[in-house]
Amino acid sequence: MNMFNPPHPGEIIREFCVEPLNRSITELSKALGVSRKTFSTLLNGRSGISPEMALRLSKVFGRSPEGWLRLQIQYDLWKTKQSVNIENLHRVEAA
Repeated sequence: MNMFNPPHPGEIIREFCVEPLNRSITELSKALGVSRKTFSTLLNGRSGISPEMALRLSKVFGRSPEGWLRLQIQYDLWKTKQSVNIENLHRVEAA
């Protein structure tokens, strides 16, 4: 499933996890077991969801770790498609 311009996972976390809980970034970073800077960097779109962070997000906010990673992969793939030209590439067939 391709999305057109999917949001950065940090935006999704902010909108669906942080804002509804009405908790501070500091409180939630402690719940995740990461520094405030690490969590803030993710929320502001300057870093992505690693497998480790996916496990932490899953435990604290719910959703499977695979679901969190899928958000990151969709975002990364869309961004890459905007800058990589693969039109001249062709499938290699078996001899």
